[in-house]
Amino acid sequence: MKKVFIDGKDGTTGLKIYNRFEKRDDIELLIIDSEKRKDSKERARMINESDITFLCLPDAAAIEAVSLVENDHVRIIDTSTAHRTLDNWAYGFAELSGEHRRRIETSSRIAVPGCYASGFNSIVYPLVKNNFISKDYDIVCYALSGYTGAGKKGIAQYEDENRDTELDSPRLYALTQEHKHLKEMEAISGISKKPIFSPIICDYPQGMVVTVPLYTSRMNKKYSAEDICKMLKEHYAESDIVKVRDCGYTQSMIGSNNFAGRDDMEIEVNGNEDRILITSRFDNLGKGASGAAIQCLNIALGIDEKTGLNIGD
Repeated sequence: MKKVFIDGKDGTTGLKIYNRFEKRDDIELLIIDSEKRKDSKERARMINESDITFLCLPDAAAIEAVSLVENDHVRIIDTSTAHRTLDNWAYGFAELSGEHRRRIETSSRIAVPGCYASGFNSIVYPLVKNNFISKDYDIVCYALSGYTGAGKKGIAQYEDENRDTELDSPRLYALTQEHKHLKEMEAISGISKKPIFSPIICDYPQGMVVTVPLYTSRMNKKYSAEDICKMLKEHYAESDIVKVRDCGYTQSMIGSNNFAGRDDMEIEVNGNEDRILITSRFDNLGKGASGAAIQCLNIALGIDEKTGLNIGD
C-alpha cells in the first residue's frame, strides 16, 4: 500500500484529490494536523514519510515544499504552475506522446498541466507535431470556464447570495494578455510565440471549452476539417481518455458544462473549406486538475490509468 500525502488538502484541487481516495484500498493517506498544515517541519516530515506527495499550493509554497524533500524515494506530483516548463519535470499529459507517458512513468517529479493549457495543448501540440501548422503560426485561442477555476475566493464570490450582478454574465479577463498559463501553452505545444488568448469565466460551477480557430490558407497545406479530424483521431488513437469525435459531430451548439464531473476530454473539428474551429471540452476540475493528477499517480504506480476516474462514452 502506497503512502500518499496531500500538501494543501484544504484547497479546491487538494480537496478534490482527497475525496477521490475515499474508495481506494491501495492508498494510505497521511493526514497532517490542521494546526500544523503551514508548519514547515511537520510538512517536511509528512512529505519524507510518503511514497507520493501531491502539492496543491501556490507557486512559492510548492517550490518550498520541493526543497523539503530529503528522501530520494519520494515522488512529487505538483498541481501548481511552478514546475510545468522545467526540463527536469515530467509534464503530466500522457496522451500528447509516448515520450510524455514514459517520463510520467519514470520521473520522481511530475507537473500536472493547467486547465486552459490542457485544452490548448491537446489541440495545438498535434497540429505542430504533425506539421499541419508551422511553429510561428499566429494562433488565437478563446476559452470558457466554470467559476470553480477561480479558486476559493472566486467560488465564494459566485456563490454569495448578495453577489454583484455582473457575475450573472460571462466575463472576459486576462486583458493584458499575461495569463499564467501562456508560458506553458507556448513551451509544451512547440509554437515559437505566445498565442492571443481570451479566457472567459462564466456563471456555472464546472466545465471548460477551449477553441482554436484556423484559416486553412495559413496552414502548411490547405487541409480540410476532415483531414484535421483524421490526424487527431490517429494521434489519440490509443487513448480512452482523450476522445476525438467525427468531423461535425455537434450539429448546433457546443455546451461548456456537459463534461462536469468527468475526467475525460472530447475534441471535435467543425467549420468549412476556409475557416476551421477545433474545440476541446472537459471539466476544469477533472482532466483540467484533480482528474489529471490522479491519472498521473496511476501511471506512476504502473496501474490502470483510469483507476478512480469517471470516464464517459
